[in-house]
Amino acid sequence: QVQLVESGGGLVQAGGSLRLSCAASGRTFSTYAMAWFRQAPGKGREFVVTVDWSGTTYFSDSAKGRFTISRDNTKNTVYLQMNSLKPEDTGVYYCAYAEIFGATIPSGYAYWGQGTQVTVSS
Repeated sequence: QVQLVESGGGLVQAGGSLRLSCAASGRTFSTYAMAWFRQAPGKGREFVVTVDWSGTTYFSDSAKGRFTISRDNTKNTVYLQMNSLKPEDTGVYYCAYAEIFGATIPSGYAYWGQGTQVTVSS
């Protein structure tokens, strides 16, 4: 019922920045939580950050102080601004959606985008 499309990934050198977008369609946003996860090669899906309808955010330790999440409800879009990128930030970044409640584990989200590749070179 919800479709999520990520964009904005690419190749960047360590210390650089990228801005990812997640555009949602298929249902309205009133109460919700959206999150970004990432998956490095050979590893599980890792929580990055979540934001809910009230504006409450929660960042992983790795993202604190470097990443910012924002929303544009008129465009049904969530943005992830990533600064001071490190090689360990490399992975496929996935946008996820949940009704009402957010979580820091993948099982808390019912809808997922296809992912966008982020590669940070050293």
